[in-house]
Amino acid sequence: MSFTTTRRTALKAVLAVAVAGASLALAACSTGAAPSATPSATDLQTLTAGKLTIGTGNPAYEPWVVGDAPESGEGYEAAVAYAVADKLGFAKSDVVWVRTTFDEAIAPGAKNFDFNLQQYSITDERKANVDFSSPYYSTTQTVITIAGSKADGVTTVAGLKDLVIGAATGTTSFTAIEDVIQPTSGAQAFNSNDDAKAALQAGQIDALVVDLPTALYLTAVELDGGKIVGQLDGSAAGDQFGLVLDKDSALTAAVSAAVDALEADGTLAALQQKWLADYAGAPVLK
Repeated sequence: MSFTTTRRTALKAVLAVAVAGASLALAACSTGAAPSATPSATDLQTLTAGKLTIGTGNPAYEPWVVGDAPESGEGYEAAVAYAVADKLGFAKSDVVWVRTTFDEAIAPGAKNFDFNLQQYSITDERKANVDFSSPYYSTTQTVITIAGSKADGVTTVAGLKDLVIGAATGTTSFTAIEDVIQPTSGAQAFNSNDDAKAALQAGQIDALVVDLPTALYLTAVELDGGKIVGQLDGSAAGDQFGLVLDKDSALTAAVSAAVDALEADGTLAALQQKWLADYAGAPVLK
């Protein structure tokens, strides 16, 4: 799929350095200060010394990577990758990009990357084969519609209450309709997203709720005149995306610390606003 649009980061993660030698220990005691080390990217056991090799899809799609050019740093995942690199002490010029298929990156065996990101949901099954970083994104529930529907142009949750809204039954999306939108006619249940999509196309419902990645795909590829109305603020998060690393990678702790720092300092939230809400046209509905 391809997303067409006209519109459209220092804390270094520190690895524990073992300090050995009686002379250093004695010096520390005599001065009252512990010996220090200056960490740098060269302290990290990367695939290529002094370089950080990052994998992504082939192709990589918007709004995760703009124009299938991750080296530009444009798009949510491309921007996150460079932000993590910066936290680890790597300059942008030290980042090397490689391409993999989705399944290839999470299969058992040695990797040709230090970490890979292409919307990998963190699951126990996948953890048997690879490591995951802390999550850099939790999927949000998103309202979509088609051009000309009653939901087209709605900008608030209140504006959705008198409309007919559907979702696949038993999903976080269905719960979001009941808990956040609370439409007067109740949430309309469907056996699958495909059934709900067909009902939207037939005019049987005014809007459909799915997770944001699915919303981006459906509106760009499968729905004629598909439009994103917006993300639902306050709905329960869905899947969590993590950076994929080789199983038992020496980098996992450092990469997770970098992601945690980006979460704590607000970088991830700012990048989500820039590349998902603004660029992808998925504003947060209040």
